[in-house]
Amino acid sequence: MSPRPSSRPGSAAQRTDPEAARAAAVSLLARRDLASGELRARLAARGFAPDAAQEAVQGLVREGVVNDERYARNYVAYHARRGQGPVRISLLLRGLGVDAALTEAALADGPDWAALARQVRQGRFGARPPADWREKARQGRFLQYRGFSSDHIRAATGADPDTGPTEP
Repeated sequence: MSPRPSSRPGSAAQRTDPEAARAAAVSLLARRDLASGELRARLAARGFAPDAAQEAVQGLVREGVVNDERYARNYVAYHARRGQGPVRISLLLRGLGVDAALTEAALADGPDWAALARQVRQGRFGARPPADWREKARQGRFLQYRGFSSDHIRAATGADPDTGPTEP
């Protein structure tokens, strides 16, 4: 059995060769979809010159193989199904180098975030709404960690100070 060819560049000529970088990028994309910024970072981590990595990624973007808009929409859908909120998803996408405008568009096309926050709260704490402010705060912290905004948390926990119970 012959050894598997390495996708890491061996010589200085390979590190600056856009075709070698393209082959490595295609190999990475065969495993899973990647954003263009994440793909450039992975190519750089494999030892390719920034110019070669940039040229390879730009070529794949022109061919439609790499599409940040598609990636952002799929990323939002996947993480929303896992019960994560828009604030957390936005930060994760920003960390992957996805453009803010694409992130906002993908989040806008995402699920009803307030309904998802209610669903996540019920999945963790049950159908009964929190009875007192201490429990509302505890559930609110959980939802905040999951990445929901304060509006979504108030909708999910019923923690609106104007309509909630008054305690000393």
